[in-house]
Amino acid sequence: MDERLSPDQLFSSLSQIETEFRSDVEGAADLAGLQQIKTKYTGKKGLLTARMKALSSITDPAQKKEFGKRLNEVKNIIEETIKGKELSLREGEKERRLLTEKIDVTLPGKSTQFGRRHPINQVLGEIKDIFVSMGFGIEDGPEVELDHYNFEALNIPKDHPARDMQDTFYVSDDVVLRTHTSPVQVRVMEKRQPPLKIIAPGKVYRCDADVSHTAMFHQVEGLMVDTGISFSDLKGVLELFIHSFFGKETPVRFRPSYFPFTEPSAEVDIGCVFCKGKGCRVCKTTGWLEVLGSGLVNPRVFEMAGYDPDKYSGFAFGMGVERMTMLKYAIDDIRLFYENDVRFLRQF
Repeated sequence: MDERLSPDQLFSSLSQIETEFRSDVEGAADLAGLQQIKTKYTGKKGLLTARMKALSSITDPAQKKEFGKRLNEVKNIIEETIKGKELSLREGEKERRLLTEKIDVTLPGKSTQFGRRHPINQVLGEIKDIFVSMGFGIEDGPEVELDHYNFEALNIPKDHPARDMQDTFYVSDDVVLRTHTSPVQVRVMEKRQPPLKIIAPGKVYRCDADVSHTAMFHQVEGLMVDTGISFSDLKGVLELFIHSFFGKETPVRFRPSYFPFTEPSAEVDIGCVFCKGKGCRVCKTTGWLEVLGSGLVNPRVFEMAGYDPDKYSGFAFGMGVERMTMLKYAIDDIRLFYENDVRFLRQF
């Protein structure tokens, strides 16, 4: 609008603006349209804004006062009308949403399915809790390991026949996917002096796959080193663990065996959890099931780790978490753990 209009023309234009505004507001169908109307009249370049700027062009004080009064009246009418219209449109929008988004409360509800910890993780957590309660710390190490830590530092040199038992994945001549978590024990011994009391849980890898073996599985290995550690300490710790895990009534026996990194060595058996020692297909009619390998740490391992074998002694042990889980829950095929069958996993 031209700010050089005469006072009479300015007064007349206010009435025209008010009339035009009322017509526009009546036709506003939604909030977006109402915002456009608000901008048209009260925006920076709005019709009413232009009249406010024209106020300064009136030189007669009485006319200026009268025009200012009328200008404020129209401004208040526009603001109040827009506020009321906005409230009305919002209520109408709310009513429409209630009608279109209504739900049938008589329909059955939708249940939320909650996930569960994988049975391997459940048992691994239980094993950790038992050993932590006995004062053992938890250590971790790399899964891609140097040949030195995986074999040689554990008294398994390159020509040792025990390497054939491991079925190793070789990354290169000197790098392997670890076949057990025993390398963690060596790494800890290189960094810390006795006394030591640790377990090393984690994934390990071997070239093997059938109903009782997978190429990747989990192990927990333990190590205790101090002065005066004997085989009776090993028996006490492992019997306490087995009774905590399988139950106090579970029979336990230690059977002579061989491992390059322990001497003497022993396999640990429990009374068959399936036939209760009577003899069945699972225990091959012996009434016993092997669950652990163990022994006193070979002095040669201590020497390579920088420990004095004349001063310190200790024991080590290791178990497969999958095997412990299969025995605890009577699972007959290790591959079930990795098939992601919800029907199987829901049982745990």
